[in-house]
Amino acid sequence: MDQIETVEFVKKYLEDLLTFFDLNLEVSVKIEDGIVVASIPHSERSSILIGRNAETLRSIQNLLSTALHHKEASTVRVNLDIADYKKQHAEKIVEKGRGWIEEVQPWTGESKVVDLNAADRWTVHRLVVEYSDIDTHSEGEGRDRRLIISQKSS
Repeated sequence: MDQIETVEFVKKYLEDLLTFFDLNLEVSVKIEDGIVVASIPHSERSSILIGRNAETLRSIQNLLSTALHHKEASTVRVNLDIADYKKQHAEKIVEKGRGWIEEVQPWTGESKVVDLNAADRWTVHRLVVEYSDIDTHSEGEGRDRRLIISQKSS
C-alpha cells in the first residue's frame, strides 16, 4: 500500500468508526516525516472518543497502526489527535516542564525525576533544547521508565 492508498485507508477507517458513534465528521489525514498524522475535529462525543487519560484515543491509534501493518502499508506509525487533545496536553506538559527545569537551575544543583509516559517525556526532551545548561535522559524499563532533568555536566 503506497502513501496515497494509506491516507485514503486511514480516512475511511476513521470515518467508518465515527459512524458507529453516529458522527459524520471530516477527518484530516496526511503523512509527515514517515508518520500518518490524523485529526478528528471536536464534536459532542469527543470526550468518549478520547476516554479517561486518553486511553480510548491511544487504543484507536493502536488499532489503526495494526490495521496498516496487516495491510502492509508503507507507513504504519500513526499519530491520532481528537479535538486537539494531544496538542493542548503537550502545551500543559511544556508549561510544567519549564517549572521542573527551574527546579534544577544552577542554584539548586539537584536533579528532578519525573514519571511521564513516552510521549510526554519526548515533549520535555524537545523543550530542553532551549536551555544550554540543562540536560534530560530517561532511565528504567517499560512502565518504570522515568525522565531525569539535570544540569549539564561541565
